[in-house]
Amino acid sequence: MGFDIKFPIGLMFAILGLLLTGYGLATSGSELYAIHSLGININLWWGLAILVFSAVMLLLSWRSSKAKTD
Repeated sequence: MGFDIKFPIGLMFAILGLLLTGYGLATSGSELYAIHSLGININLWWGLAILVFSAVMLLLSWRSSKAKTD
């Protein structure tokens, strides 16, 4: 099989994670978000979690493409 879906999924989630992490960093001092989320910066933490997931997907894609060439 020539098509591997892990690479586009990894890129999509990497872009989403970067945007969400950036938004979380930009609004880290806002009182509005601190009141509604019990003082936890939800955007920042979920953005980092999505970045970890995208890194895993990209790593799996890289390993599978490397295994095909060997």
